[in-house]
Amino acid sequence: MKYSFAKATSILFLLIFLFITSCATKKPAVKNTKKPVVTTKPAPPKPIIEKPEARLNLPEVNREFRAAWIATVANINWPSKNNLSTQQQKDEAIKILDLLQDANFNAVIFQARPSADAMYKSELEPWSYFLTGSIGKAPTPFYDPLEFWIEEAHKRGMELHVWLNPYRAHHTTGGPITNESMVKKMPEQIIKLRNGMYWMDPSDDKTQDHTSKVIKDLVKRYDIDAIHIDDYFYPYREYNGGKDFPDNRTWNDYQKRGGNLSRADFRRANVNKFIKRIHDEIKAEKSYVKFGISPFGIWKPGYPEGIKGSSQYDELYADAKLWLNQGWVDYFSPQLYWKNEGPQSFTSLLKWWESENTEKRHLWPGLNTIGLKGVTDRPTEIVNQINSTRSLLKNGAGTIHYSVDGLSKSPAMLAAVKASYKTKALIPKTPWIKTTPLEKPILFVENSANSFHVKWNSLDNQKVFQWILYVKYGETWETEILEKDFISQNLPSTKNGKKLNTIAVKSVDRLGNESEYAAKKL
Repeated sequence: MKYSFAKATSILFLLIFLFITSCATKKPAVKNTKKPVVTTKPAPPKPIIEKPEARLNLPEVNREFRAAWIATVANINWPSKNNLSTQQQKDEAIKILDLLQDANFNAVIFQARPSADAMYKSELEPWSYFLTGSIGKAPTPFYDPLEFWIEEAHKRGMELHVWLNPYRAHHTTGGPITNESMVKKMPEQIIKLRNGMYWMDPSDDKTQDHTSKVIKDLVKRYDIDAIHIDDYFYPYREYNGGKDFPDNRTWNDYQKRGGNLSRADFRRANVNKFIKRIHDEIKAEKSYVKFGISPFGIWKPGYPEGIKGSSQYDELYADAKLWLNQGWVDYFSPQLYWKNEGPQSFTSLLKWWESENTEKRHLWPGLNTIGLKGVTDRPTEIVNQINSTRSLLKNGAGTIHYSVDGLSKSPAMLAAVKASYKTKALIPKTPWIKTTPLEKPILFVENSANSFHVKWNSLDNQKVFQWILYVKYGETWETEILEKDFISQNLPSTKNGKKLNTIAVKSVDRLGNESEYAAKKL
């Protein structure tokens, strides 16, 4: 018992000693200033889910190219005389444009260079005899007719295409030849034909260079929408009394240089070279300016089968099928100046040209609105041709009327065409010309007692050509194509018992491309 008690006492004293020692040597706790290490990622915040606004199902707007030729040569359409005052010229131009706008046209093809002369201020060629009655004489008081036509056309939401003839140097109705005339300034390149006209040699490099400079000057200095060349390349044979074109100088020079093409192929090769060159030069200067050609409507007799008539390929040395096949144009307007049936069938030719449109360029045929032969009811025939074009070409359809006099001087024709163009239309899109998309418009809507005042604009307003305004009453959408200067409108809050509930607007550029829409739900 003694041993056990002593042992227990020793253990007890040892425990007490260890306890006292630990208390005596314990250091004060040091505060930990380091941030705790997080070993697990915090849970992500819950996303804020907003209900997206449903995309509006806006209706498609109508698209169709609707144009008329405005011929200035021989004072055919404008100005009506070559001795009118500046104000009279302007008044006539406005009257033509108002007539076309009222009939829902969206383009004019204005002949700015009828025969190596100018309906505009040019350092390269003289003022036109058809403008002032004297070659080289400017209008008084001074104005620039082309600039005026462009401005007034654009105000009305219409394109302005500059129409020119590349090779005609002097027309028989163009007055006496003076030192101002290109006939005097380019004597080596210009040939007198038996009917009294003067023609530039298309195979002369100086001819091609000069015409190229004229076109580049027009594209660079004017806010035009297109360059347009008509059907005159080498002249029609009857212009030279049925004789061959007298181009011995350039032909002999070609042979001396070792050329081995036939004379016909030599001529065609030079015209082809010129067309390709003009296309490329226009695009290099302003890519958005379109290039259009309006050749004679028959490529060769027998194309398509059953077609008879003159051959542009063999007589004018114009291989227009090649230009279309190669896509050297943005639009192609063969002059299909015949009725639907017969040896020059409008519909058969249009279908054939469409089959040759391998690059899918715009195909907008020319219609003989003023002088169509072989029909008793010309307005009905023209409307049928418009409808045939729509049926074949769908939403890319278009036509050009030769000429505006066919409308302005025939109330029946004007009424028929106007009924066919009953609503406004945008031009068809040109997707092969690349552009920067327009900014979405800015839209403001103010409510008043019984109406809504709507205003809109765009951050890139300088690129806007037109607007599309969409309004929805009940479940019915209404659309309106507006000119660029229209940037506000008052809308009734109810129509036909239905409330206005949605407003939207888009901007449209000069190539018919639409922006994203801006919209307000009311």
